[in-house]
Amino acid sequence: MRKTVFIMALLLIAFSMGWAQGYKGQGRASGLVTDEEGRPLEGVIVRLFSVKGQSGFETKTDGQGEWKALYIRGGGWNIDFEKDGYIPKKISVELKESNRNKPIEISLIKVEGLLITEELKKGIETGNNLFNEMKYEEAARVFETLVADDPNAYILNKNIGNCYFELQKYDLAEQYYLKVLDKEPDNAEIMMLIGNTYSNRCDQAKAMEWYGKIDIEKITDVTALFNIANSLFSQANYEEALKYCRRALEIEPDSTDILYLTGLIDLNTGNKPEAVSAFERYLKLDAESDRAGQVRNFLEFLKKSTRSRS
Repeated sequence: MRKTVFIMALLLIAFSMGWAQGYKGQGRASGLVTDEEGRPLEGVIVRLFSVKGQSGFETKTDGQGEWKALYIRGGGWNIDFEKDGYIPKKISVELKESNRNKPIEISLIKVEGLLITEELKKGIETGNNLFNEMKYEEAARVFETLVADDPNAYILNKNIGNCYFELQKYDLAEQYYLKVLDKEPDNAEIMMLIGNTYSNRCDQAKAMEWYGKIDIEKITDVTALFNIANSLFSQANYEEALKYCRRALEIEPDSTDILYLTGLIDLNTGNKPEAVSAFERYLKLDAESDRAGQVRNFLEFLKKSTRSRS
């Protein structure tokens, strides 16, 4: 009887140990945490929690703002980023175990004179969760209350602006973004967001006025870079458009949208070898879509025109 009890105890211990490390697997993840100016942040606490494994662990960023997570399982993960003096951020991602995961790039917002209490953290988390659930009006009200309770939390006006942006209320979104810019006149991210409001209002000239204020090296959002490049392309400003495409490909080399636009720009400027290169890279990533068919037609035209000249 004692032997049976002893074996059962061992099994329970083994089971509990396995559960505690339910996040374990053969995958790996990595990332970079910066401030709003793109400077790496050291000592950011990165908490990772596996939804499937119902367990997790934490790590910290190094002097280059980089962090790594080794031997993790695939599936959904909740990741929290925290550092004193910065607004915490929470994201949910899907990580692969067998394939390489793209590095996760996060920027944290520094707040001067703002005491980040547990109550404020909870409020931000509530607002973020509502935003992720696409309950934008409710999320805006939560963030508006937080700013009303503590004017030092003015940076949350960006979150409010994001809510109205998703609701396609671009005038309101701009108003809230400007509240942040009043406090931080050199905030490149806010300038970009204001530019986006004009882009979505089909006022490309005004959008480019805002985009033009931003140092291209400070833009790390590939979607924003694509929007700027696409706007310049529509105005036949191909040289400038290509600069933004190249910057985007530095950050995300496998972006099919950027590769397609790069190919179109090179095609319009007569840079045939570059256009062929961009389109061939595109087809390695996407060979099935309707747009892939267009790319094949472009390649056929380019190769025929090259042969006819030789």
